[in-house]
Amino acid sequence: MKFTYGVAMIDPSFYLPLVQAAEDAGFDAIAVPDSIAYPLESSSTYPYNADGTREFLENKPFIEPMVAIAAMGAVTERVEFCTFVHKMPMRHPVVLAKEVTSVAVMTGGRLRFGVGSSPWPDDYEIVGLPWKGRGKRFDECIDIVRGLSTGDYFEYHGECYDLRPIKLNPAPAEPVPIWIGGHADANLKRAARIGDGWMAAGGSPEDTTAMIARIDDLRREYGRAREPFAIFATTIDSFSADGIARLEDLGVTHTMGGVGRFNPYGVQADPESLQEKIDNLRRYADDVIEASR
Repeated sequence: MKFTYGVAMIDPSFYLPLVQAAEDAGFDAIAVPDSIAYPLESSSTYPYNADGTREFLENKPFIEPMVAIAAMGAVTERVEFCTFVHKMPMRHPVVLAKEVTSVAVMTGGRLRFGVGSSPWPDDYEIVGLPWKGRGKRFDECIDIVRGLSTGDYFEYHGECYDLRPIKLNPAPAEPVPIWIGGHADANLKRAARIGDGWMAAGGSPEDTTAMIARIDDLRREYGRAREPFAIFATTIDSFSADGIARLEDLGVTHTMGGVGRFNPYGVQADPESLQEKIDNLRRYADDVIEASR
């Protein structure tokens, strides 16, 4: 199991000391969320909480993920970084590929690129892209980022994007793993068909177990059952050594912990000081990480 600490919706000045503390405490990775803007008016709902409200986002700080990871990579040596998740079809894939390859090179290959399609039509309207057709655009973005990450000349002729042969320099020494997030069956299929892993957006142990079983079935169907595949999932089992063993039995490879009393999905401001956050992650490292190894 690889243990991840999340730097989500917190005071930006906390990022660097927290990632250093997490690395020192024995965490394996850092997860960074993505959100571009919050609309004044919206009828959109959030699919990953009980009541569907999205007001929790309005006053939460988000640093652009690639900027945050580059900064954190400069003050660490070992921890990996994953986006959780980057709203991929909202960006132009060539510009995105340049950002991904640059961060991968500057962090010495420590980037794991978690991607999703965003549940909100507003996000696409903000950047001038249609909501319709986002799935096809998502697939083509993955193809293009992968192709341009090789450092070779790459051309692409799809329904959404058409590229003459181009190459990016520098390119990472190893391919950047692309993990696909989302609970919709379309994203489970996408992860099983073309992903290097799948990222769950929370959920009960029962729901997580069912989705992992679905992905396992799909990977067999697509002939990919023997290929390496990461599963990033966090449930109540993520917070005890016995629970970690149950997650590992399911095939989970990455989980997240170290949180305290701040609920990033609530509307209240973060009540925790930097020191309280550091104490929380160290406690998790002592109680769960060390006990699980």
